[in-house]
Amino acid sequence: MSVCNWIGVTCGSLHQRVKSLNLSNMALTGRIPQDFGNLSFLASLDLGSNNFHGNLPQEMTRLRRLRFLDLSFNSFRGEIPSWFGLLHQLQFLNLRNNSFTGSIPSFSNMSTIETLNLAFNSLEGHIPVSLSNASRLETLELSYNSLQGNIPEGIGSLHNMNSLAIENNQLVGSIPFTIFNISRIEFIAFTGNSLSGSLPNGLCNGLPILKGLYLSTNKLHGHMPTSLSNCSQLELLDLSENEFDGPIHSEIGRLSNLQVLDLGTNHFTGIIPQEIGNHVNLVDLAMGDNQITGSVPISVFNISSLQILLLAQNNLSGFLPREIGNLTKMQDLQISRNMLIGKIPKEISNLVELEKLDLSLNSFSGPIDMEIFNLSGLRVMDLTLNNLSGSLPPNIGSILPNIEGLYLGGLTNLVGTIPHSIFNCSKLTILELSGNKLTGLIPNSLGYLTHLQSLNLGGNNLISDSSLSFLTSLTNCRNLTFLSLYLNPLNGMLPASAGNLSTSLRKFVANSCKIQGRIPNETGNLSSLLFLYLSGNNLVESIPSSIGNLKKLQHFDLTNNKLTGFIGDHICKLQHLGEIYLGQNQLSGSLPNCLGNITSLREIHLGSNKLSSNIPPSLENLHDLVVLDLSSNNMIGSLPPEIGDLKAATQIDLSMNQFSNEIPREIGGLQNLVHLSLRHNKLQGSIPDSMSNMVGLDFLDLSHNNISGNIPKSLEKLQNLKYFNISVNKLYGEIPLGGPFKNLSSQFFMYNEALCGSSRFSVPPCPTSSKHRSNRKNLLVLFLLLGIALVVVPSTFIFFWIRYRKGKRAPQQADSLSAITRERISYYELLHATDALSESNLIGSGSSGSVYKGVLRSGSTIAVKVFNLQLDAAFKSFDTECEVLCFLRHRNLVKVITSCSNLDFKALVLEYMPNGSLDKYLYSHNYFLDISNVLLDEDMVSHLSDFGISKLLGEDESDLHTKVLATLGYIAPEYGRDGLVSTKCDVYSYGIMLLETFTRRKPTEFEGDLSLNQWVSYSLPEAVMDVVDANLVTSMGNHFQKELDVVASIMKVALDCCAESPAGRTNMKDVVGMLQNIKVQLLAC
Repeated sequence: MSVCNWIGVTCGSLHQRVKSLNLSNMALTGRIPQDFGNLSFLASLDLGSNNFHGNLPQEMTRLRRLRFLDLSFNSFRGEIPSWFGLLHQLQFLNLRNNSFTGSIPSFSNMSTIETLNLAFNSLEGHIPVSLSNASRLETLELSYNSLQGNIPEGIGSLHNMNSLAIENNQLVGSIPFTIFNISRIEFIAFTGNSLSGSLPNGLCNGLPILKGLYLSTNKLHGHMPTSLSNCSQLELLDLSENEFDGPIHSEIGRLSNLQVLDLGTNHFTGIIPQEIGNHVNLVDLAMGDNQITGSVPISVFNISSLQILLLAQNNLSGFLPREIGNLTKMQDLQISRNMLIGKIPKEISNLVELEKLDLSLNSFSGPIDMEIFNLSGLRVMDLTLNNLSGSLPPNIGSILPNIEGLYLGGLTNLVGTIPHSIFNCSKLTILELSGNKLTGLIPNSLGYLTHLQSLNLGGNNLISDSSLSFLTSLTNCRNLTFLSLYLNPLNGMLPASAGNLSTSLRKFVANSCKIQGRIPNETGNLSSLLFLYLSGNNLVESIPSSIGNLKKLQHFDLTNNKLTGFIGDHICKLQHLGEIYLGQNQLSGSLPNCLGNITSLREIHLGSNKLSSNIPPSLENLHDLVVLDLSSNNMIGSLPPEIGDLKAATQIDLSMNQFSNEIPREIGGLQNLVHLSLRHNKLQGSIPDSMSNMVGLDFLDLSHNNISGNIPKSLEKLQNLKYFNISVNKLYGEIPLGGPFKNLSSQFFMYNEALCGSSRFSVPPCPTSSKHRSNRKNLLVLFLLLGIALVVVPSTFIFFWIRYRKGKRAPQQADSLSAITRERISYYELLHATDALSESNLIGSGSSGSVYKGVLRSGSTIAVKVFNLQLDAAFKSFDTECEVLCFLRHRNLVKVITSCSNLDFKALVLEYMPNGSLDKYLYSHNYFLDISNVLLDEDMVSHLSDFGISKLLGEDESDLHTKVLATLGYIAPEYGRDGLVSTKCDVYSYGIMLLETFTRRKPTEFEGDLSLNQWVSYSLPEAVMDVVDANLVTSMGNHFQKELDVVASIMKVALDCCAESPAGRTNMKDVVGMLQNIKVQLLAC
């Protein structure tokens, strides 16, 4: 049989030579044989859609009669041969969808080519300028390559061009305006490049038959050309994903043939023109992700041909009109992320062909009309974050059989249960119901949704049985990648079957679900897990070693549970871990030395545990660590110099530990650090000068340590520093004034050894002499519970007061204090010690005089009470206090050192209490204005001072029944009512003071019939947290309940002291015993 009769072979009638060969779509493989070059009469060769591979043989250059060559959809490789230019009769060349590489050759002669298709290869380089010589070119298709550079200007001279497509390359520069003068062109497509510049305003003046203009996904800018309406044949206009701005011109409504209009993802402003409704053939209208305002024109809802309407992410407002029901061909409706209000019109149920409905993130309100669920073809419904109410239809499984994505999260009042029938939504892949008010059991029927990939039920009030059996049912969902249950009161234990959840599970969120028991070992089977969040539960026992099997884990959060045991080395197997949160548990032991091997770590949160080790030096390997929180543990040892290697860190909190020795100078290398807290440790030495290099610091807390020396003046360079606390240390010298120190409060410098400087820091001025005192008194600041520290003071005073009132008065003497001390201090020495009673040394003022701080020549610090002799009562007050204080000697009374008296000056020299008054700790905002009678020494031991002796010891006994001797709010009922005084009055006053200490509420705050003790009594014992000072007990503490019980016990003692009847009040001896027992209980916590 002649070859001319073969399938796909056509021969010439004259010479019976093969002139056409069509072998397309025949599943042929191999290479093109070199013998093809012998088919010298061949005019048409079509080998498209086969599996040919290799290079094109050079022998094909002998095919001089070849006019049509189609090698598309094969696997040819190598460079496109330049010898195509030798085929002088070639009109059609299609090499698309191959694996050609290199650049497009500069063909020597392409004058006859009409169609050139090189799309979908791996070509690179520039578009050759020689293409401008292909004067007969009608179709040029170069899309989906890696071509670079500009579009050659000469392309615009190809006046026969009908279709020009250079999409999805890497072209830059502007579009040559000459292209818009090719009058025969119908399609221009430059989508997916990096073209810039603007479009000419007269773009359509020379394009009378243009049907498609594809310019999306570039960097074009400027306004929409007003001449677009001249492209009267335009069917598709795509300007999306550029940087166009300005209004959408109403002239666009004149494009009556338009079927697709896509202006999405630009910066268009203004309103949607009413004229859009003139596009009677429009199928696809997309204007999403712009800055369009106003309402959606009614005319849009009269375009009956419309199938896709995308208006999401604008600033549209107003109502969604009922006319939306006219769009019966609508398949995709997305108007999310706008400001639409009102009800969702039930007419949406007329859109019987609708597949996707997205109205999320608007302000729609009212009940959800059940009719919108009657769209059986719906694949996606998203009503998330609207002010809607209602419930899920009980027959949801039968009315939405094709639903794949159901998003109903964050609605205002979505109530009821999850219907059991949901298992009939067998195509469901995403179920989003979070942030609602759903109740009832999580149905086990969810396990029938075998295509489920994402399930979010968080933030509801859903429950389960104690074994969380719904988790077991979800093991059937083998495609599940996301499971979120947060903030549901599940009240159950994680079953072992949780380890059988999908091996595709990547994120498991169950924080604050009241989950109990231990973490099952089987959790380690979830080999694809990236995120594990179980914080805020009641998990107990240790972290299972099987966690080390979660090799892909990136985020691990077990914060605020009751976990115990060690942090084992198995944690170090998590080599992709980025964040670890294990704070607020009861974990103990050492930090694993291998922790530094997890070089992917970005954040470590281990605060509020019982860890007790050094910081492992291996942490220096964590070069990308951003946050390190080891606060509130029992960490010991020195801060390692390697801490300076954490160059990426922005927050380090090592507070509330037992770190000692010096702050390493290497810490100054942390120039990105914003927050550093080392407070409440045992650090010594000086503040390293290198800390001035930590230019990023915003927060620095070194308080409550034993740091000494000067504050480096170089810290003035820390211009970003807003908070700098060095209180309760042993620092001395001048406080700098420049840089951040200009705005720092005086409270940040309190309780140091000898700081001096500006008066606004509430410190004395620095000495003008260059000599400074060499012997500085070391201060040991020990914070004890103030309520327990106070108990001895009132009981001691009551004891001496009773003795005195029984008549044990001493004979009056002119200068009674001289008998109890050998030390004498002259008037002039007192003036020198107080800098002539300078206001900068004023501690406080009272009814009879003022108290000043002074420093004697010996270096001793004293308090000097100077009586105001302009008041007549001051003389008697001075004499009375001198008379009584010579007999009152007790370790918890402020010691009187001596007195100084002449005709014009009377003063008592008292022991100085460096920690001020109790008021300072209860009411720190005003303690400088109201000096309490309870003072605290350097060891935080309480002393009673200035307790109204002159009032107590009046001129005669009748004064006890006529004068108000006590402070309002602390007065016992019988004293205020009948003027009767007894030791029981003092028991009452002590009870009030004890309540004030633990509630931080003054008894004078209460009005009407309500008093402090009544207010407290109403809250005991169930609601102690409602009245206790929030700074004393927090619900985040490790021993919260025990501490709460201690506070309740103390308040019970205080209330017993405040009984209405004097006979019903506890005596002070018993009070002391009860508080001592409570103290033992507290120390055992």
